[in-house]
Amino acid sequence: MPPAEICTTQNAAQILGISVTSVQQLVESGVIEAWKTKGGHRRIPLAAIEAYKASQATASEHSAVGSFKARKPAILIIEDNPMQRELYDKKIATWNIGATVTFCENGYQALIEIARHKPHILLADIMMDGIDGYEVIMTLMGYPDLADMHIAILSSLTSQELETRGGIPDGVVYFGKPINYDELRGYLRACCAQQNRKAPVRV
Repeated sequence: MPPAEICTTQNAAQILGISVTSVQQLVESGVIEAWKTKGGHRRIPLAAIEAYKASQATASEHSAVGSFKARKPAILIIEDNPMQRELYDKKIATWNIGATVTFCENGYQALIEIARHKPHILLADIMMDGIDGYEVIMTLMGYPDLADMHIAILSSLTSQELETRGGIPDGVVYFGKPINYDELRGYLRACCAQQNRKAPVRV
C-alpha cells in the first residue's frame, strides 16, 4: 500500500473532523481497521477512514430498525450513571409526550446508535470516560444530515466551565444539574410537537 494511503491517528482525526482520542476509541473497538508499528504507533488505511466516513453519511438513508422504527419521535439519552438513567426513564414515562426513549452509557455507543438510527432528540451528559458527551455533540455538528436533530446538554458543569471546552454550540440547549424537570418536560414536549408536524413520517 502506498504511503499516501496510510494515515496516522492525527491524519484520521483531521479527515473525520473528530478528536485523536475519538479515533483511538474507534480503532480499539474495531470500528476502524488499523495496525500498530513496531514502535507502537497506529497506522490506518485511508480506505478504512473513507469507509467509516461514508457509513456515517449514508446510515440515515437505510430503513430504521429497533427502537427508532416507531412513528413516534425518538429520544436518545447519553448518561453513564445508571441511577440517573432510571430517573430519566421514570420521569419521561409519566409525561406522556409520545416518544420512544433509548439510553447509551457512553459516547462511543451513542455515535454508533446515532449513525444507525438517527434519533430526533439527543440529551447528552458531558463528563464520561472515553468519548464524552461534548465530543459526541461536536462530531454531530460536522454532519449536515443531522442538522435537524434537537440537542441538549444535561450536565453538572456550568456554562462558564463549558467555555473551556469551546462553549455551548449554537442551537444546543443547556440544562444544568440538578435538572429542573419542569423545564426539561417543556423542552421535550416542544421538540416532539415540532417533529410530529414534519412529514413524511420516518419509519
